[in-house]
Amino acid sequence: MTTLDTGGPPAGDLVGPEEPPARPDRVRTVVRGIGELLITAGLVVLLFVVYEVYVTDIVSAGKQREATSQLDTEWNDEAPAAPEQQRVERFDGLGEGAGFAKMHIPSFGADYAFTIIEGTTERSLEIGPGHYKGTAYPGEPGNFAVAGHRVGKGAPFNDIDLLNSCDAIVVETRFNWFVYRMLPKKDEVGGWADGKGTDPRCQGVAPLGGPYTGLVGQQIVNPSQGTVIAPIPGQAGDAPSVGERATLMTLTTCHPRFSDRQRLIVHAVLVKQWAKDPTKPGETPPELKETS
Repeated sequence: MTTLDTGGPPAGDLVGPEEPPARPDRVRTVVRGIGELLITAGLVVLLFVVYEVYVTDIVSAGKQREATSQLDTEWNDEAPAAPEQQRVERFDGLGEGAGFAKMHIPSFGADYAFTIIEGTTERSLEIGPGHYKGTAYPGEPGNFAVAGHRVGKGAPFNDIDLLNSCDAIVVETRFNWFVYRMLPKKDEVGGWADGKGTDPRCQGVAPLGGPYTGLVGQQIVNPSQGTVIAPIPGQAGDAPSVGERATLMTLTTCHPRFSDRQRLIVHAVLVKQWAKDPTKPGETPPELKETS
């Protein structure tokens, strides 16, 4: 007998009811999508941090070397002036981004040195610590104020929170070395004379009186408190006459690290000035040896 081909499945195959296609798990898909977005965002943030902390450091280091080399050339090659003018510092006419002095902090190590740049624009601060225009210059009565990054872009002020009272901040100019020392911290003021004030390194450092009463070596302020760089830090209004001003240096940076929510401020007072001896070009002041 001949079997007819009905178009069905081969003999022996069973055909059950047709199953509906599997429904996608929407919750799982959404969770997977969010997870992928978070991973991508995390990678972007990580790359940004790497760029800000490491890449900008490398770029700024190159700019700082260039500024230092240019300043050294100016100091070495500038034609000598008349004898009576040879040792007079000149800071007028500085353009934005020009280097004019060097800053050393011996307690941070013998190799800590940065060329100070005129101006505090973002471009200037990418080169190195920047001088606030309108404030005093090194050795002048008033307040020589300098800003610097704490993270990335060379991070010259990364560790200024570690400065202690009486630590030296040595500013080198073409003809002089100016030695500033950090003022007493708030909790040191009361017993200063019989306490840390007896340390030989603290000679010339003491809580300041008169209009400077209450000024301490370290403070944290809001970004709006711009008076920290005033001739009398913390006080707005007319400044005292030049002859009545203390000779101060103020460092400012962001606080805490990785944030610009506040500002960390360090105040120091000038305690000594060493004139460079043109016959001994490599001679440095003893304060640079205070590396421990």
